[in-house]
Amino acid sequence: MDTVWVAVALVIFLGILGYFGVHKSLLSALDSRGEKIARELSEARRLRQEAAKLLAEYEAKRKAAEGEAEAIIAAAKDEAIRLATEAEEKLADFVTRRTKSAEDKIAQAEMEAAAEVRAAAAEAATLAAEGILRSQMGGKAGESLFATGLKEIKSKLN
Repeated sequence: MDTVWVAVALVIFLGILGYFGVHKSLLSALDSRGEKIARELSEARRLRQEAAKLLAEYEAKRKAAEGEAEAIIAAAKDEAIRLATEAEEKLADFVTRRTKSAEDKIAQAEMEAAAEVRAAAAEAATLAAEGILRSQMGGKAGESLFATGLKEIKSKLN
């Protein structure tokens, strides 16, 4: 019988609650909570769309930066190749100029050596001729040749 009285008390309690409109306030609280949740879901969707948009922008920026980096690397490689080629050309030009300078110095040294040899040979021939002439042109024959040579010089100078 206690169960019956508990059931009767429950029905009365629920009737009182219904009379005072507690069910309406519970429903409005649940409705406001549902609306709040719907607003939060809508805000979450909007934030998700903004995040997706930002992600797409940053992805495009990253791709652009990668492309720019590749272009910079390619330009740097081209510049390195150009500088290496230029350095090789300068080195080849330097070696050519040095070789030419060395060859010119060698040729000049050869010419100087040949001139010195000729001068020494001429000096030796002059000394030998002088010795021969002194031995052969002694006395009257030498004096007559000297006089003849002196006359020739005088006639050519006048």
